[in-house]
Amino acid sequence: MAGEKALLSVDAALVKILASVSAPVGSEDLPLADALGRTLAADVVARRTQPPVDVSAMDGYAVRAAELAAPGARLKLVGESAAGKGFDAALHANECVRIFTGAPVPTGADAILLQEDAVVEDGWLAAKAPPGPHIRTKGLDFIEGETALSAGTRFGPVELALAASTNTATVRVRRRPRVAIIASGDELAPPGSELGPAQIVSTNNFTTAALVTEAGGAPIDLGIFRDDLADLQRALGLARQAKADVILTLGGASVGERDLLRPALEKEGMTLDFWRIAMRPGKPLIFGSLGDALVLGLPGNPVAAFVCGLLFLKPLLRAMQGDPDADADRTEIVLLGSKLPANKARRDYLRARLNWNAEGQIVATPQPLQDSSLLTELVRSQALIVREIGEAAAEAGEPCRILRLREL
Repeated sequence: MAGEKALLSVDAALVKILASVSAPVGSEDLPLADALGRTLAADVVARRTQPPVDVSAMDGYAVRAAELAAPGARLKLVGESAAGKGFDAALHANECVRIFTGAPVPTGADAILLQEDAVVEDGWLAAKAPPGPHIRTKGLDFIEGETALSAGTRFGPVELALAASTNTATVRVRRRPRVAIIASGDELAPPGSELGPAQIVSTNNFTTAALVTEAGGAPIDLGIFRDDLADLQRALGLARQAKADVILTLGGASVGERDLLRPALEKEGMTLDFWRIAMRPGKPLIFGSLGDALVLGLPGNPVAAFVCGLLFLKPLLRAMQGDPDADADRTEIVLLGSKLPANKARRDYLRARLNWNAEGQIVATPQPLQDSSLLTELVRSQALIVREIGEAAAEAGEPCRILRLREL
């Protein structure tokens, strides 16, 4: 227990990792069509006003509301305003114009009579109900010169749409941080191999490469290396040749005689920041620097590697791209689906299923098997239940904190 108390906490480890990012990576200009998933390095400033004029929000008739207030009032239909081709004259007294959604509102009109509330006969309009405003005023969305998207924003579908609507065709984004991935272990073989009785398929390189891509980085999978000091040093040399911003190692980070990754890193000149943290799964985690690259060494167990990648690798890559919310707490409170014993000296991350109860509340039920080698249980889970150090036993129905892995 004394040794466990000396371990670095998860929160302290994340603070150290993010503090290592002194400045974001460089930037490049990209066509907007290629910017999905990229992070802005400069603000997107509106090059136009949206909408550029007052436009109709509905199909109907552009009118002066006061002229339809009197019983039996009629207005003369004098033209049409369509999107992209407005009515090119001002509206005079007792006149109206047929108008369509998105079309410019003629000068002099102050309301739109919905088409279902209109009766038109022989070029004259009468109203079955009062008109409503139904007008989108000039600049309702944004005004030329305003900041539409701030630096640090990551482009998703709606961010792309907003940038396009400002009449921006090219954006300045952060380049993708380059992440060299080194898997190590004599037991590892790539998928499709003829496996010996003591071999397993290498999976962590796929998991972490996907996490890197999701976080906006560029994974460089260098392959599988043996539990051999010289071979691991060769791998580190390849990572440096690739000009990696982050060297991500998988396995070999524990204290066994065959765990040679840390000695290899130290022999190559790594400055170690910390090693081992108070979490389960994922205690053996290395962080430091080697030349210009940061080094993040993840455990070899598949679930531990995934959880550590989720908690540390993704925030690190987001911080390297200038995301101001890289350290945001993304946990939430739901109800516990089954009882849990008191937690001990490490923060625990339990794979859990999510569902709704009869009252529409989200319930998280821990999977029966929590071994860190079991990928099947991870695939069946939608969240991780987060249990703090020393947290008391909990009963079903009590609140619990979760980190979502995917939506229900």
